[in-house]
Amino acid sequence: MPSLTRRDFARRSAVTGAGVALAGSVGALATAPGALAAEDPEVAGADGLDDADGHGHGHGAPGYGPLLPDPKGLLALPAGFSYRVITHSGKTKLDTGEFTPSNHDGTAAFEGPRGVTLLVNNHELGGPRTRVQHPVPLTEGLVYDPAAAGGCTVVEVRRGGDVAEWVGVAGTATNCAGGSTPWGTWLTCEETEDKAGQNGMTKDHGYVFEVDPYDRRANRNPKPLKALGRYAHEAVVVDPKRGHLYLTEDAAGPNGLLYRWSPPHGFRHGRGRLRTLADDAGVLKAVKCYDSGGRFVDDLARATKIGTVYGVDWVEVEDRDARTVPVRKQFGAGDVTRARKLEGMWWGDGGAYIVSSYARAESPGQHDGQVWFYHPGRRTLTLKVLIGAHAESSVPGKDGAYDGPDNITVSPYGGLVIAEDGDGIQHLFGATERGRTYPIARNELNAGTPEKPSYSEFTGVTFSPDGRTLYANIQTPGIMLAIKGPWRRQRP
Repeated sequence: MPSLTRRDFARRSAVTGAGVALAGSVGALATAPGALAAEDPEVAGADGLDDADGHGHGHGAPGYGPLLPDPKGLLALPAGFSYRVITHSGKTKLDTGEFTPSNHDGTAAFEGPRGVTLLVNNHELGGPRTRVQHPVPLTEGLVYDPAAAGGCTVVEVRRGGDVAEWVGVAGTATNCAGGSTPWGTWLTCEETEDKAGQNGMTKDHGYVFEVDPYDRRANRNPKPLKALGRYAHEAVVVDPKRGHLYLTEDAAGPNGLLYRWSPPHGFRHGRGRLRTLADDAGVLKAVKCYDSGGRFVDDLARATKIGTVYGVDWVEVEDRDARTVPVRKQFGAGDVTRARKLEGMWWGDGGAYIVSSYARAESPGQHDGQVWFYHPGRRTLTLKVLIGAHAESSVPGKDGAYDGPDNITVSPYGGLVIAEDGDGIQHLFGATERGRTYPIARNELNAGTPEKPSYSEFTGVTFSPDGRTLYANIQTPGIMLAIKGPWRRQRP
């Protein structure tokens, strides 16, 4: 595909009015307290349907009502909802006898045989495994680097409620998010740039690995997918039509990048096919954006209005394996567009939804969360969500002052479900297609003290294939939860 020049995008914007219209299911989060919303008074929450706590008190309000405290001190839910602990680090055990590893992160659900749900669960454990109480066990044949503590486990939830868990890959580092593939596998991403000899590692890290939840044999002899680059990976999505992979980088000094990997000519995706590629197969490029006037945009934090649209070009990475210089540092000022805390992604509506959790002094603007939508056909990035910086999330017991969106998933009941990784208390919350937000769950597991409470982030939010169960993790210590209740279609 030819490059989109600044002049091309400026001309197209003048003709089509790019940057005005909002589309897709993620007009979401726009009414979270502190958010900058569209001018539509209904989207902006001016209809009086929602209060500051995210509890609708007007007719047709979204959600399921206020969150009720949990007598067990773990998870507050609306009336009629319940939860079940599926795995708990240090308490539940794998089928080989070891304890469930800690630090649950990115997760995907797959439909198994006879009503089984298979979940692939990342464990974000960095540094040498000797420092970790519950690392991913070094199962024979599934180990990349025996010095590393992270990896993935596969959790099998059977129709009758029985649970089994086993290792999918071990000896990887800081497995943060990732992404499921159209062919039924999980791509797990290492959020690190450690090389052999650094931080106790015996091999280079910062890669993507493929895990097959259906076939344990397919996971033997783990191979890093070096064609996708070596950097602090966060998440990945697959364009099922074009075969491109889009990847986020969670890094600073300088800020990270959004990447696109294009497969080599004639390549056909499928189970295990990525492992067959040469280390330099395909083309890895980083994003470069222009505004409607054709001016280069150095950082996505420059956007201050919902509906901002940037034209997108892609700049090839010279050394994707970062042998001497980290990938993001191979570009100078004016070469690429950066963003702070590029996190979760989700493929939907013919494009990629991309989260930037926050931006602070290291960026040209500050915010408490953005969600962008990349349209590959139009080659545009549209700002769907912008949460302004605020401090309300630190108020104990306050539901509604959301910040720091991280993992996201599209809900079968309309809109989004978002896992919060912000300040203060942490939530799972929903957002309707017209931008109204509502609480779904609150983490009540205080890892701090009564005087200085501390609550771990939520991660790995995903629905079961039948849409009846919402799975999510409390990252620390590492608890996978299954949430059920009277789910219903949410009005926009």
